Amino acid sequence: MKKYILSCFCLFSVFMYSQNQSDANITSEEHHELKINGLFLILGAIEVDYQYLLNEESAMGIDVLFAFDDGTLDVNYYVAPYYRQYFGKKYASGFFVEAFGMLNSVDDYTYDSYYDEPTDTYFSNSGYDDNVVDFALGIGTGVKLLTKRGFIVEIDLGIGRNLFKNDRGFTIIGKGGINLGYRF
Repeated sequence: MKKYILSCFCLFSVFMYSQNQSDANITSEEHHELKINGLFLILGAIEVDYQYLLNEESAMGIDVLFAFDDGTLDVNYYVAPYYRQYFGKKYASGFFVEAFGMLNSVDDYTYDSYYDEPTDTYFSNSGYDDNVVDFALGIGTGVKLLTKRGFIVEIDLGIGRNLFKNDRGFTIIGKGGINLGYRF
């Protein structure tokens, strides 16, 4: 029985040692990441994300989205620089929070109506205002999973508030998705 317990303890120690060694394969020399959002590709837009890793727990980056299918998304484009803080055990991975700014363009639906008393008639005027541009500030969160060879899967979600055109329908704007990429 003692030999069995000692053998299990030795195997457990070797296993723990090998786990610590595998984390060392990801070096701090790899500071760049390039990702594409798979969720927005399905919805009719392309979003590309570049990220520069500042250190083991922070990074700066930029998201660029361009919609090519006008029927599914109201967003025409956005450019969103961000700063992230990581809380994972591996180098710049795991759970994160971010702060971002976003220059965005949306198609806003307008609806106006009025009542004409002399004719006892209601009139309405509705339609899309194309290319309403605004700037938003926001926060986000997510998780980044990283393989030993640098392949990235990232799930993130953020929400921001447009600052200038608050009388429009798009005062709150979101970003997020399922990103696939590579660290180099």
